[in-house]
Amino acid sequence: MPSDPGFRTPAAGVEFAHNSERQFALLLDFYDVEWQYEPDSFPIEFDENGEPTKFFSPDFYLPEEHCYIEITTMNQKLVTRKNAKLRKLAEHHPGVECRILYLRDYLHLVLKYGLDDPEHLEEAVPPTRVPGEPRLVTLTDRGSTP
Repeated sequence: MPSDPGFRTPAAGVEFAHNSERQFALLLDFYDVEWQYEPDSFPIEFDENGEPTKFFSPDFYLPEEHCYIEITTMNQKLVTRKNAKLRKLAEHHPGVECRILYLRDYLHLVLKYGLDDPEHLEEAVPPTRVPGEPRLVTLTDRGSTP
């Protein structure tokens, strides 16, 4: 990122719903990844006449990847609802690619890239391992014999 104190990233001009979205946008800006914030709403539920009754607006669209990103740092009950929305999106809009970034994924980004700790995650359990290459462990490595 430029060191010019007057420099503003694209994220600086957006009002995000959650701090996690702001941090994700800053990370995308740092790596010069083009993004759009909640640019589209997709109908995912319909009444008996086929009229849309419920819409889903993914958090980010990455034009170069032709992919939407939904970030969720919520409790499991709300994550289950969000997963249901993504299933409905895939059912009604099979050509739309949308990936979800879960709490564990978000915490890995916070840890790996030194992002600010979000205030609403103070009690969240940190990731069990630092992101990186997986390490294979055999039973003999732990003192057991097969």
